[in-house]
Amino acid sequence: MQLIDGNAIAASIITELKSQVDALPGRRPCLALVRVGEDPASVSYVKKKEKTAADIGIESRIILPPVTISQAALETLIDDLNADPTVDGILVQSPLPKPLNELAVFRRIAAHKDVDGFHTLNLGKIAQEDDTGFVACTPAGVMELLARSGTDLNGKHVVVLGRSLIVGKPVALLALQKKAGANGTVTICHSGTTDLPAITRLADVLIAAIGRPEFVKSHMVKPGCVIIDVGINRVPDATKKTGYKLVGDVDFAGVSPLVSKITPVPGGVGPMTVCMLMQNTLKARRLSAR
Repeated sequence: MQLIDGNAIAASIITELKSQVDALPGRRPCLALVRVGEDPASVSYVKKKEKTAADIGIESRIILPPVTISQAALETLIDDLNADPTVDGILVQSPLPKPLNELAVFRRIAAHKDVDGFHTLNLGKIAQEDDTGFVACTPAGVMELLARSGTDLNGKHVVVLGRSLIVGKPVALLALQKKAGANGTVTICHSGTTDLPAITRLADVLIAAIGRPEFVKSHMVKPGCVIIDVGINRVPDATKKTGYKLVGDVDFAGVSPLVSKITPVPGGVGPMTVCMLMQNTLKARRLSAR
């Protein structure tokens, strides 16, 4: 069994991106990070993105509107960033406090600055195999993990557990694309799927993104398959100082002896998401220079 080390792969990509940013003519790429409120996880995520940007040489602008900001004022702030020629990418950290309309805010971001890849136009470009769009960071990270671990999807049966707009649907579209590393035969499963284990056992590559801790058990996988575990779930653990531990959507201990390759949680898909955000920001900078 090969462990797909997301930390190591992410470190390699960061080194590559730094070299590419250093070689850019003119100004550095700029990423605007908008965080509303003091949600602890959001604070941590934005700090991680800021640090990674600094390591690569990307400028980050941290914008902290008051938690009381209105929908209209937040959308005006986004409009201003859209119009700013020195800002290449915009990310609004999720979740937004209620009653803010998160989807409306994401759609307000100009498609050519939507480095999170959530805009309707960018999702459509994936379906059209138009590489000028931006792929959502986690699905992009999944595809990088597969490629850099030597997993070619051509002719393989890829089963995706989950149909979210953030992971399930875009990663299925990416695996379907008629290009090197993809060209898989894709099945999407979800909460309404009948006899789920019968389908997951057909998978050459299983991508789990359903948000249910250790849901995928050994009887659900085909021996020798490749598993990408996108899930990050907190479960109680009295032995930890925090009182919890992180587990994926896959029962790692039970499943790993059966598979050929698998990502751990933590240390698998997670580190890739921030890397792909930086890669999208560099891409946005290059597109703006055309």
